[in-house]
Amino acid sequence: MRRFSQAISEGDGISLIVPVEDAESARLGEQQGAEGILIARRVPDLRQGTTLPILWGGPESSPEAALGAGADACLLAVQAVGDGRRLVELHAQALGLGLECVLDVRDDEELELALEHVDPEIFLLSGRGAEADEEELERVLDLLPDVPAGKLAIAELSVRGREEVAALERAGIDAVIVAADSVTELLGGVPPGV
Repeated sequence: MRRFSQAISEGDGISLIVPVEDAESARLGEQQGAEGILIARRVPDLRQGTTLPILWGGPESSPEAALGAGADACLLAVQAVGDGRRLVELHAQALGLGLECVLDVRDDEELELALEHVDPEIFLLSGRGAEADEEELERVLDLLPDVPAGKLAIAELSVRGREEVAALERAGIDAVIVAADSVTELLGGVPPGV
């Protein structure tokens, strides 16, 4: 198994994670410099298309589904899980299967619940559900100070350009989820090996 946490914490700068629907998109994302793959369903031949670690973010927040899809890490949405006891069970199950866990939090209450019950290594700070007068970037950056030192933070928001990626990096975000075809542009350079 590949270590998702290692892929997004190594190297210089912020890491980019790309959601993919097929092995070709994964290959393209890797060629352009992405450091992780996000899938929401099983993708045939994905392991043949990429060497990047894979994060399962499917509608079924289940470690078994993640393992069955060939993922290295499992996304657990605190909102979907509902309570601390169930969160503890799913987190322990994922770790028992050799998967890393990424806890998806949208607000301070969800972040507090995650820290109180499982103390995860990786958080996904989501801009989803931002108030009408609040931007997704602002919501993510407001959550970041409450993530304990030494933990990894991934941002999930609609990135509008390199400037937002740079702002996330300056703030201390370790990775951001972006479209596969925009990796080179958002990294601000040419793909590695070109």
